[in-house]
Amino acid sequence: MRRRTVLAGGLALSVALALVSAGVAAPLSADKAREIDAIAGEVLAATGAPSASVAIVEGGELAYAKAYGQARLSPPVRATTTTRYGVASVSKQFTAAAVLLLVEDGKVSLDDPVGKYIPGLTEGDRITLRQVLSHTSGYRDYWPQDLVFAAMRQPTTPQKILDGWARIPLDYPPGEQWRYANTGFVIAGLVVEKVSGEPLVAFLRRRIFDPLGMTGVTEDDTGPLSPPDAGNYTRYGLGPVVPADKEAPGWLFGAAELAMSPSDLARWNRAMIRRELLKPASWEAMTTSVDLSSGVPAGYGLGVSIKVRDDITTISHGGMLSGVLTSNTVWPSEKRAVTVIANADFGDPQAAISQRIAFLLRPSTGATATARALLGQLQAGRIDPTRLTANGRDWFTPARLADFGKSLAPLGPLRMLEGQGVQVRGGMTWYGFDAAFGKRTLTISMRLTPDGKVEQFLIGPKSG
Repeated sequence: MRRRTVLAGGLALSVALALVSAGVAAPLSADKAREIDAIAGEVLAATGAPSASVAIVEGGELAYAKAYGQARLSPPVRATTTTRYGVASVSKQFTAAAVLLLVEDGKVSLDDPVGKYIPGLTEGDRITLRQVLSHTSGYRDYWPQDLVFAAMRQPTTPQKILDGWARIPLDYPPGEQWRYANTGFVIAGLVVEKVSGEPLVAFLRRRIFDPLGMTGVTEDDTGPLSPPDAGNYTRYGLGPVVPADKEAPGWLFGAAELAMSPSDLARWNRAMIRRELLKPASWEAMTTSVDLSSGVPAGYGLGVSIKVRDDITTISHGGMLSGVLTSNTVWPSEKRAVTVIANADFGDPQAAISQRIAFLLRPSTGATATARALLGQLQAGRIDPTRLTANGRDWFTPARLADFGKSLAPLGPLRMLEGQGVQVRGGMTWYGFDAAFGKRTLTISMRLTPDGKVEQFLIGPKSG
């Protein structure tokens, strides 16, 4: 597969003290912690997700961890920072790291054909380990659905998955396209087991989890997690929140089999930021986008998505299983990472919380920074005239500024600005944004002249 109640202040303090005693970075400021609490509460209330758990790395160190809501609904179990959730496809980067460790050991090469280790695969003599780890192999995805389909209710094995999806004609010639395919990571997981001579999870524990202090990691494949770990929940349409179907044993191998707390995942993010555990060449291979045969970057490395904007690289991956959603994002140059996991597969609560936390912690750039600054000023009923053109200064009359202030201030802090388009017209550049507050989303229409002055800044309700 692809990709409500806030805890008491005393618990937040105990988490902060625990972080300090563990020798990690100082906790986030009280103001930022309160904002994160508010964000989580707003999103859980809006989506109906039972719980979410958050871990934040700042300055290359774990700086914040907190859980919200219920890990299980019946009987009720409170979510804590040690509650484990299935991390779904975030598991893929660990399978990729296992292959890279074997490369470092001199036992495999990323350019080895997969047929060297697993005979009988379609075009296994020319499809490489690098291609299966980057979703450019051409093998068909065995699980494109966002649900547990009929066959997944019965146990399977990696070999059976490959028999059904990797011994049939390819979807495209190797290297020509990027198409997400869980099948490639089943292949990679089997390669790790065959070369290392031990089960995949055992290899990961010995070479990655134990060295990094990820002591809570377990597997989510052979059976469901048990209390006090999180249950998985779903809903059908706008129906009640109910337990989600569980994939039968074998279906998550290599692609989505791990379970852990966000704090354990943050330890991995810290290693990625510091370039620890793996050798520099391995980190470079994992976190650099592969190129398609046309020369176009795929936007994906080995088990992770790669995005570069304003010269800042974002390394991320989401995950979805039946009843759980994960978001894990790392900004190596900023020494920052945000992890959010929710035990619900509806409403994208983890993405909403993660994006809003990132917006809170990271500075905006370009037009987004301009819109963010002006919106804050208008909430206070004022605007900086030096940022405006002559037409802009003329339009923002005292009466209009008063209306902006009276209507916008009650919305509370801005949670997110999402770009909705850019157009050039009449020598000006138009930027559209959705501005999300706690319970309301507005639209912004901004026009800038070539020298960056604001000609137009309109705000209105978002329909729909």
